[in-house]
Amino acid sequence: MAFATVWNYCVPLAIITVACLVRTARCQAVQAENVTVLEGGTAQISCRLQNYDGSIVVIQNPRRQTLFFNGTRALKDDRFQMVLFTPRLVRITLTNVSVYDEGGYFCQLYTDATHHQVATLSVLVPPETPTVEVKQEAVEGGEVELTCVSPRSKPAATLRWIRNSREIPGVVSQQDNGKTFSVSSTIRIPVERKDNGAALSCEAFHPALGSGQKRIRHYRLDVYFAPTVRIVPPSGILREGDSLSLTCSVTGNPLPRNIQWSKINDTLPERAEISGPNLQISRLSQSHNGTYLCQAQNNYGRAADHYTLLVYDNVSLTSTVPPTPSTTQPITSYPATPTLLTSSFVPDPKDPGAVVETHSAVPYAVIGGVLALLVFTVICVLIVTIWCSVRQKGSYRTREPILAWY
Repeated sequence: MAFATVWNYCVPLAIITVACLVRTARCQAVQAENVTVLEGGTAQISCRLQNYDGSIVVIQNPRRQTLFFNGTRALKDDRFQMVLFTPRLVRITLTNVSVYDEGGYFCQLYTDATHHQVATLSVLVPPETPTVEVKQEAVEGGEVELTCVSPRSKPAATLRWIRNSREIPGVVSQQDNGKTFSVSSTIRIPVERKDNGAALSCEAFHPALGSGQKRIRHYRLDVYFAPTVRIVPPSGILREGDSLSLTCSVTGNPLPRNIQWSKINDTLPERAEISGPNLQISRLSQSHNGTYLCQAQNNYGRAADHYTLLVYDNVSLTSTVPPTPSTTQPITSYPATPTLLTSSFVPDPKDPGAVVETHSAVPYAVIGGVLALLVFTVICVLIVTIWCSVRQKGSYRTREPILAWY
């Protein structure tokens, strides 16, 4: 009877034990989930338990230091928190994750046999916005070398140079810094004056940024070149008493700070006022005539332009036609030759600088009659003279045979 009782108890227990062993073989007593998180984020490390019977549960970090013992903190690191402890699930969180927290976290269940699983924590380090380094300054007619640098990422970032929506192939280099990588891409491009201010961009791609996301650094080319100088002349003809205003238009990189005005073979007039690129002379006179020069200089060259001033007498000036300046020569003012008109000019009392045309009251009908009479008289004298000359020649030819007869 006792044997039968023992048999009836042991057989089901053996069946349950075998079933439990088979089940454990298929699904382990402890399961852990791998975790991937961005640096600086929060990681959740979970351990799932099968048939937990109140045994000891221990969670250790990759250095095999015990973090929690049955829900009780064992390591003084406030970044780790026990947020859930149930017969089926144990979960801890790790805040402000760094790459040095990477590795396997052990979930261990101590029963008759020790069961453990490892939850692998992976940390992604997205790149910051890359920087652009210039090895040497860009000078007109030369080349510029630009290097785009992504100093820290995990895994290594992918860099790409873009100009006018087109990729510029670069020479890529990569350096392993232990837990992270630094990447650089270098390009060399020829530059001219027209490239000054041209826009380029360096783009960094990374799995942590998501699909289609990127970090972009914009860069504008700074091309150095020698200055150019052009004097903007006044319009029209200048007369005595007028004011002269000249502007010296200067380009260059860097832009010349000092603009020099001078007068060739002479000094600037006392009434000349210089304000940056502008030269002004008030109450012009013929003593101001001459060639004025504007010069500018930077570290890459020098340039100049000249303007020839010719001031007309305010009384004798009647009418002029301004010339067409040559496009191949520096900007210079050339006066036209005055053309006399039949009327005279006097200053306008309301505007002393202006010239007003005045007409004379001349009896043109009387003058016309006198001229017609003179012409008629001259014609009559010519006719009489010709008639007398012809008659004299005819008389001489008539007497010549008579003399021969005798």
